[in-house]
Amino acid sequence: MQTDTSPRHHNQSQQSARQDDDLDGINYFVEQMGLNAQTDGMPRIAGRIAGYFIIHGGPVSFAQLAEELKVSRGSISTNARKLASVGFIEKISMPGDRQDYYQLSKTPFLRMISVYLQRMRHIQSIVETADRNIPDSLSETKERLQEMQHFYREAAVSNESLITRLSETTRKQRWQQTDPNNSMIKEPS
Repeated sequence: MQTDTSPRHHNQSQQSARQDDDLDGINYFVEQMGLNAQTDGMPRIAGRIAGYFIIHGGPVSFAQLAEELKVSRGSISTNARKLASVGFIEKISMPGDRQDYYQLSKTPFLRMISVYLQRMRHIQSIVETADRNIPDSLSETKERLQEMQHFYREAAVSNESLITRLSETTRKQRWQQTDPNNSMIKEPS
């Protein structure tokens, strides 16, 4: 049996190998996102779904997502709703189709930080209320609460600054995408 050594066959083999490498890289990323989510105390599938959307963007139905990730539609539904609740993905509809579809949000990381900031402010409020209502005679308790208040206050300030910087970067990127070739136009402030 002769092996085809023509340039065309060689190019097809290289292209096929590159596609396999691409899939290996994609699968690796999706799986690592799942493991990372699990390490952070989230369901592994939520991380895998996040990884999938970072790679593919969407829109995709629950059925398609379940098939791609080889998990149940129920698990997809539960975890997609979790990701939607933090603004990472968003639910959309397709004309003429009754299924729910999801896609990566326009600014998923910015939206996640914003939701996280809201949660931090809520915890900060709980701690401030506790500090006001707990008697001064419990000095060690008050000290711990004040340390916690300080942590959440500083974390909120840092995250507000991060949101401002990310928003500015996103705005600039969108502006550049609308007219990338015209460097004579003054960028809006």
